[in-house]
Amino acid sequence: MTNEHDEVYSAPFEYTLSMIGGKWKMSIMFWLSKRNIMRYGELKHSINNITHKMLSNQLKELEGNHIIIRKEYHQIPPKVEYSLSPKGQSLMPILEEMCKWGHLHIED
Repeated sequence: MTNEHDEVYSAPFEYTLSMIGGKWKMSIMFWLSKRNIMRYGELKHSINNITHKMLSNQLKELEGNHIIIRKEYHQIPPKVEYSLSPKGQSLMPILEEMCKWGHLHIED
């Protein structure tokens, strides 16, 4: 039990939240965990109400943080696929626990 005078080291929590926080990042990761590899249009179709700009920005952030892998195929028409990186896959137990919690409390 901590009291008000104990210091709380919040950096690990804040770092994790910066990787997956926000309205859309966890949704993107959820779909990639279920489908393994998805194209942009598939993600856009799967995530309700996300705008093109927001999806594009969130994918760039996740890629920049090494949570997802963007693979571009140089062909006509262009083809881009997204998947979870090993770092992103290591976050899946957190998302799975959130899903379990949701199953338990969805009717509340």
